[in-house]
Amino acid sequence: MALKEEFESQGNFLFRYRSYFPIIFLLVALAVFVNEVLKENQTLFSQNYWFFSLGVGLFGLLIRVFTVGFTPKNTSGRNTAEGQVADELNETGIYSIVRHPLYVGNYFMWLGVAMLTANLWFIVAFTLTYWVYYERIMYAEEAFLRGKFGEKYTDWALGRPAFVPKLTGLKKPKYPFSLKKVLKKEKNGIAALFGLFWLFDMVKVYTFTCEIALQKNFWFYAFIGGMVFYLIFKVLKRTSLLEDGR
Repeated sequence: MALKEEFESQGNFLFRYRSYFPIIFLLVALAVFVNEVLKENQTLFSQNYWFFSLGVGLFGLLIRVFTVGFTPKNTSGRNTAEGQVADELNETGIYSIVRHPLYVGNYFMWLGVAMLTANLWFIVAFTLTYWVYYERIMYAEEAFLRGKFGEKYTDWALGRPAFVPKLTGLKKPKYPFSLKKVLKKEKNGIAALFGLFWLFDMVKVYTFTCEIALQKNFWFYAFIGGMVFYLIFKVLKRTSLLEDGR
């Protein structure tokens, strides 16, 4: 198999099973985190550092919100059991300055969690692994889009970076912002982000004290709030209240 076809095949496989990547990442991150707690890394006990890490994660979530809110139905990384789906080519909004904004958002969300380890080598290793992993997925997505949209896609892609956004050339989104679509699609990310910060806080306390103690601090209430938010919109998703036609 030629390298081109191999990259595309690997990308389609990784795209289909990309939900397993966070599980592997989380297990390794927790192992590194526990080791840093045992070493009494003082950065881990700084609330300012935790809030800064949360800010990085929320920045990634904001990128996803901005991306998803302006896109039409069946675009932006959606797939089925058969593979890639794209009813329309996204060319405006954030897609006018970067080709894969959702993966940019994902990176910063997971970077915020990776930073909780306060281990520079792990953060660098995570970044490199993320790039190699999603590079294959981006390659497969672009092969699909080239095949479906042809010259229209290649003309749009010209001059637009794959991952690092350019600072000029932002075009007004073609569609109005849909809060309903954001609430429908991004409820998982909001709950997961706050849930992971609470989990790491719990692990830190247990590792340091060898006691399971439910501390009712900011991370606990943020987790509860995230779960309530998720459950509310999980229920509403089954109704017509979050339907907006796209």
